[in-house]
Amino acid sequence: MLPAERRLLIAERIRSRGVVSIAALAEHLGTSEITVRRDLRFLSEQGLAVKTHGGALLPSGLTREPPYSEKATTAAQEKEAIARVAAALIRPGESVILSPGTTTLALARVLRHLQDLTVVTNSLLAAEALMAATGVEVFVTGGQLRRSIHALIGPDVEDAVRPLRVSRTFISGNGMTAARGLSTPNPLVAAADRALAAAAERVVVLADHTKVGVETMCQTIPLELIATLITDHSADQRELRAIQDAGVEVLVAELIESPGLLAGAAGA
Repeated sequence: MLPAERRLLIAERIRSRGVVSIAALAEHLGTSEITVRRDLRFLSEQGLAVKTHGGALLPSGLTREPPYSEKATTAAQEKEAIARVAAALIRPGESVILSPGTTTLALARVLRHLQDLTVVTNSLLAAEALMAATGVEVFVTGGQLRRSIHALIGPDVEDAVRPLRVSRTFISGNGMTAARGLSTPNPLVAAADRALAAAAERVVVLADHTKVGVETMCQTIPLELIATLITDHSADQRELRAIQDAGVEVLVAELIESPGLLAGAAGA
């Protein structure tokens, strides 16, 4: 195998897994650990990997998790519009899951006006938003507190939702592409999100234009498991067409002149 070919395979494995070990790479490629170390040094110099003791991981741009305060002020009007489109999918008597995120929080604020709805969530902010919603029954999972996203993660979340079956999981992330589906920078958050998605008949991704076409370290939901993507009018049209061509329903929330109000939704 030529060095260029081997390095390409290593780079692809780092991109798909986020973190790799030298020993595992050597076994996978059928080469020595010395050769793998040399290849990782080359990839690191090219900005395609970050060397660690015994392995490598993706560059920091793919592993950065923006603080909640930053996310809360990004595309706020678009998130409100997306939330209203998402709420229109829900029928009385349904049970749904809300993942953590600023867009799912916007959805929770819309849902508090509904009646005869059951919401399961590991988001402390979503639960707080629904606190006074007398028509909404709220179940909060257990788990370990992740302060940066105001949510619960870990095995307790996965155990709590494993026996459940709901009509839809509304889920957000940090990146959404046709190639990898939904992704997030943190593997523990990704594991919790996968469990939330697995409990639903249909997975609905809420992703504003700043997320579409972006990849982060950990794949959460592959494209084939996503039923619907709801985004806004500023999302990359080429990426949306690729997502739609793969069989995902794409709904685009349109804004009108008054800030935060929804004019309607249209297919991409």
